[in-house]
Amino acid sequence: MPKAAVKAKPAKRKIAAKAKPLRKTKPAPRAKAKSASTKLTRAAKPRRKLAAKRRQAAASPRKPAPPRHRFNVSHLDSSEFKRAGLRPYAAYRDLGMAEATNGMVVAHVIRMLPPCTDEVRKRHYHDVQLQLVYVLKGWMKNEFEGEGEQLMRDGSCWIQPAKIHHTVLDYSDDCEVLEIVMPADFATAEV
Repeated sequence: MPKAAVKAKPAKRKIAAKAKPLRKTKPAPRAKAKSASTKLTRAAKPRRKLAAKRRQAAASPRKPAPPRHRFNVSHLDSSEFKRAGLRPYAAYRDLGMAEATNGMVVAHVIRMLPPCTDEVRKRHYHDVQLQLVYVLKGWMKNEFEGEGEQLMRDGSCWIQPAKIHHTVLDYSDDCEVLEIVMPADFATAEV
């Protein structure tokens, strides 16, 4: 719409309002529609951008929603340590996270059983998305591919990349670690 036409109409209304000062005049419905359409045009620009973003998001592949988790708590009970786990030279206390996360994460406390033998020292790797280990008590000496020997003491924490070749070299008689791994069901292979 030409700008001159929009400016001309309000000027005519002012003249009409001065001619009849006692009577209030309403803007003509046509003029109201024009001003509303101008407002809609200005407001429509951000809406068009938002609609374009939504179409683009709908066209791109979506990640599946993560599984729902449920609340879980695990209190210390020494009788919960069992020798049924990945390593026959360790006792495990499962923290119940695998069930609570529908298999997304496993978390357990591992008590390393003395003595450290050649069975413990076998080189291996884990096919995981995440593996985090925190030393709760004692110490553990490991060797990691490309990283060399590492002495981990109580309070040490490490994350190791998926499939990194590593070896447990030695540990103290009281060694306990917290291990968190994704996914809960993961493969281990000897090298």
